[in-house]
Amino acid sequence: MLSKVKTLNGYKLESLHGEIGRVKEFYFDDRHWTIRYLVADTGTWLTGREVLISPYALKGVIKGEKHLSVNLTKKQIEKSPSLDSHKPVSKQFEDAYYGYYGWPTYWSGSSVWGNSTYLERDRNKWGEFTKNKKSWDRHLRSTHEVTGYHLQALDGEIGHIEDFVIDDETWAIRYLIVGTKNWWPAKKVLVSPLWIERVSWSESKLFLNLSCESIKRSPEYTEESLLTRDYETGLHRHYDRKAYWIDELAAV
Repeated sequence: MLSKVKTLNGYKLESLHGEIGRVKEFYFDDRHWTIRYLVADTGTWLTGREVLISPYALKGVIKGEKHLSVNLTKKQIEKSPSLDSHKPVSKQFEDAYYGYYGWPTYWSGSSVWGNSTYLERDRNKWGEFTKNKKSWDRHLRSTHEVTGYHLQALDGEIGHIEDFVIDDETWAIRYLIVGTKNWWPAKKVLVSPLWIERVSWSESKLFLNLSCESIKRSPEYTEESLLTRDYETGLHRHYDRKAYWIDELAAV
């Protein structure tokens, strides 16, 4: 199921022992553009620290009730490695965090989740996930921070990031919602992170291997648009790009 980050922000987080807070933002890695942590606003419960929830602990998005189910107890969360508010997520913190929960490390292996496209929830298979797997150097980015970044096509700027569309099966960011009002009034378009050629983090700018004209003629995205497979197929067909679900189905 595809969901917008701004829609999920503010959703309640229901642990095994009741509500623990609300969704504040997300951290994703800049290699696979996949959500690695949800940041919880816990109010006064755990003041002075950020609580991070890995997708490994998320059982599902309940849109009708506007909450996410978290497969952890309050005690587990309270005793998890502490991250001070407004501090970056260090590799040392991640090592301690994943060690505490015992989950397979996503940075061990070449695929999105170690050596798998999807999160493996069968504990009996976790031992094979990191065995003899080469780790890669991960860098995390905040959806809040990257919102507003500008996008550069092959022949000019086209707009800025307004939101992110994520897949709650793989937790991959499938699309960036791009506002183009300074170029083409009142139009929004979707582009996939897979179509990004490079990112200049120092300039807050993403570079696409697409022309302005091709983006301008792409299927328009509106708040009323349904992100159906037909819509996605038309989008990929317009850009003559292979659909992400074809490769993922082949990898299963």
